[in-house]
Amino acid sequence: MTDSAPTPVHPTDGEDEDYGLETPLSGHPEPLPHVVVVGGGFAGMATVRALKDAPVRITLIDRRVYNTFQPLLYQVATGGLNPGDVTYFLRGLRLHQKNVHVIHEHLVEADHEAKKIRLLNDHWVSYDYLVVTAGVTTNFFGTPGAKEYAFPMYSRSQALRIRDNLFIRLEKAAKSKRLDDGLRVVVVGGGATGVEVAGALAELRTAGLEPAYPEIHGDAFEVKVVQRGGEILKSFAPKLRTYATKELARRGVSLHLGAGVAAVEPSAVVLTDGKRIHADLTVWSAGVHPHDEVADWGLPQDDGGRIKIGDDMQVEGLPGVFAAGDIAISPSDLPQLAQPAIQGGLVVGKNIRALLEGRPLHKLRYVDKGTMAVIGRRAAIAEINLPGGKPLRITKGSAWLVWLFVHIMSLVGPRNRVTTLAGLATRYGFPFHRRPIPIVGDVPTVRPPKAHHPGRG
Repeated sequence: MTDSAPTPVHPTDGEDEDYGLETPLSGHPEPLPHVVVVGGGFAGMATVRALKDAPVRITLIDRRVYNTFQPLLYQVATGGLNPGDVTYFLRGLRLHQKNVHVIHEHLVEADHEAKKIRLLNDHWVSYDYLVVTAGVTTNFFGTPGAKEYAFPMYSRSQALRIRDNLFIRLEKAAKSKRLDDGLRVVVVGGGATGVEVAGALAELRTAGLEPAYPEIHGDAFEVKVVQRGGEILKSFAPKLRTYATKELARRGVSLHLGAGVAAVEPSAVVLTDGKRIHADLTVWSAGVHPHDEVADWGLPQDDGGRIKIGDDMQVEGLPGVFAAGDIAISPSDLPQLAQPAIQGGLVVGKNIRALLEGRPLHKLRYVDKGTMAVIGRRAAIAEINLPGGKPLRITKGSAWLVWLFVHIMSLVGPRNRVTTLAGLATRYGFPFHRRPIPIVGDVPTVRPPKAHHPGRG
C-alpha cells in the first residue's frame, strides 16, 4: 500500500454527458428525442416555449444564468431601472415547463456528423436536434481604441459599467474647482439604441441631476450623438426622423452627422473628417456581429460571420440543425431585432415538431409589426404596420404610451412587468418626473489612508 490515494478520474472525462431529462416523460417508455438549444435570448426562449408540450427533452445552454430584455438596457445604464427588472432567471422556466433542463455553460465545438457538441467543461452532449440562438456581441468595426475606451451596451454587466462610470465622473466633476469642468458624453450611433440612450441621459441631466449636482454649472454636462450618415433613425419614415431630431435638440442633445468615428481616445472621439470631440464617457451603440468562436462550431457563415440558414430556419447543409435570431441570416435577410428572433424561434419549434411527425417543414413568413423608439417623457416615435393598410405613424405622447405598453408586456415574468412599470412610472410619471431620483451607480467608497505603524509589515 502507498500513503497517497489514487487520483480520482472525472466520471465524464471522454464520455457523453446527458444533460437532458434523466427519465422519459409519463407514457413514453423510450428516451425522448433530445433538443439542445444554445442561447437563452429572444429566439432561444421562443423555441423552448414552442416545444412545451412536445414529446421531447430540451437542454437549454447559456453562458449566463438569465435572459436579458435588451431593449430596456439603456434604462439600466442611465439609472432608471434596476438590472433585475430586465433579466429573467432561466431556471425559472422549469416552473411551468418540465421538459426543459437549463445548463450554465458555453459551446466550444460541434461534431455534426456524430450529432454532439462539446462544452467549455469538456463534456460532450449528444443531440437529435440542435438549435443555435447564441446571439451576437458589439461590433467596433476595427476602430482604433474603441474596444479599449468605449463602453458598449449589449449586456447587463455592460449597462452597469456605464451607470457606474457615469456617476464616478459626475462625482469627480462635482469635486473639481473649475466651473467648466463637467461631463461630456458622446454616443456613437444614431439608430434607435443611440437615440434612446442620448434622450435618457438628457432627461436625467435636466430633471434628476441639476438639483443633485449644483456644483456642475451650466452646460457642463453635454450629450452628443455621432452618426456616420446624414440622418438619425434611417429605418424610420422621414416624418418620424424629423420629429426625433427636433425633440433631441429641444432636450439639449447635439448631433454630429455625416462623419464616422476614426478613433476613440481615453478622453476624446476623433471623427473621419478630422474633428476631435472631447468625451469623458463614450457609449458605443453602432452595431453588432457574431462572436468569434462561432467559426469553431462547424456551421456555414456569411462574410459578416452570421450563420447561413434557409427559410425553414435549418442551417444550410445540416438537416436537423437550426439557427435563429441575430446570429442567423436567411435568404430574406431579416433585421436584427426582437420580433424576427421571436418569430424565427417559434418556427424552429414548429419545424422540430414537424420532423418528429413526418410532416413538411414551415417557412418563416415574417410579419413586420413595426418599430418604435423613445426619446424621453411623452416623446417617442412609432411605426405600426396594420393588417392590410398603410403603416400607422404616430409621435409624441401617443407613441410613448404605445412604447410603454409594448415593452412592459414583452417582458418575461409578472414580477419583471410590475417592477419595470413602477420604475418607469417614477421616472416619467406625474408628478415624479419633476424630481426623479436615479438609481445610483457603484461609486468607490472614500476611505482614509492606512496609517503606518512601525514594526507592522
